[in-house]
Amino acid sequence: MMDNDFVYLDYNATTPVDQRVLDTMLPYFNQLYANSGSSHLFGLTIREAVENATEEVAELIGVNSREIIFTSGATESVNLALKGFKKDQNKNHIITVTTEHKAVLDTCAQLEKDGFRVDYLHVDHLGNINLSELESLITEKTLMVCIMLVNNETGVIHPIKEIGEIVHRNGCYIFCDATQAVGKIPVDAKKLNIDLMAFSAHKFYGPKGVGALYISSSVKNKLQSQIQGGGQQNNLRSGTLNVPGIIGMGKAAQIALEEMHEDAQKIKELRNHLENVLLKIPQTFINGNHSARIFNTTNICFEGINSEELILSLGNICVSSGSACNAVTTKPSHVLQAMGMNDRDALSSIRFSIGKYTTISEIEKAVEKIEKTVLKLRSRN
Repeated sequence: MMDNDFVYLDYNATTPVDQRVLDTMLPYFNQLYANSGSSHLFGLTIREAVENATEEVAELIGVNSREIIFTSGATESVNLALKGFKKDQNKNHIITVTTEHKAVLDTCAQLEKDGFRVDYLHVDHLGNINLSELESLITEKTLMVCIMLVNNETGVIHPIKEIGEIVHRNGCYIFCDATQAVGKIPVDAKKLNIDLMAFSAHKFYGPKGVGALYISSSVKNKLQSQIQGGGQQNNLRSGTLNVPGIIGMGKAAQIALEEMHEDAQKIKELRNHLENVLLKIPQTFINGNHSARIFNTTNICFEGINSEELILSLGNICVSSGSACNAVTTKPSHVLQAMGMNDRDALSSIRFSIGKYTTISEIEKAVEKIEKTVLKLRSRN
């Protein structure tokens, strides 16, 4: 896929745009450029294309197109879902998890300043939550439970369907950050009992700068816009639509629906090969649940190695020490800390995430260089 010397193993941070997606988008920049909100024939033509793309996105997650709101990405979707939920003086309690993405944790921290009470569920050493503990935290004051589907750092998959059943049985709502799941594994928001769900196009070979929020019809009247303006998207998200982005997200959704099963088999084989070789290096181990995790992700601790030093030493091998949103910090991963890992091991851990354009030759190049680099760095200590 890449015409340079980089070996890209950081697909959880972002993915390259599929050429078919790009080809579909391009005319909407300078040929089919009308505003989809215009009432003339040109505008109506663009609106129809947007509606078709919306149908494709909705089909990917098993919902009605009227339940989709387009945003600038998952972070905005998270903010709209959590801050936009109408305040109820009788329900001011939110439950989330210590291993959530910062988009959720930081938003919850702001809600605490605004008068909400937030409980943070702990996880075990594999990154799993205790469903009994979750249910015990729910009270008559609980408004919402916020739990991600797939963890962005470890790939751990949470049992959202069962969580949704618990939440609804207790008269609450569930918000799910499914950014690392949508387009990779089958996600049916209805069957998973999800009320609100955030995701981004650039995680499944679509463009950056566009995402979506699924809003179940049962909660749509409970959401308030966070952006005032022209009243677009049923007054839930004002502003001129990012037509090229939406068209691209729709195409990416269509491709994902058709090809994700085949992609998953290939990617899992590559991930397993990567793990098998790297775990032969002494003093290495996988962080997180080995079985209940997504097929493209592995998080490996190389004991005694500083992950940032390893990343810099690897040069053209693109890996991560955690979430790309926290790339500017050298602090230990909050996800690994929440799993009980000490700071030293957390700072020695690398996230590898593989995609559909990864090749076996790239994996071989990567593991060879990683092994040599780890041994070299250890010899210095």
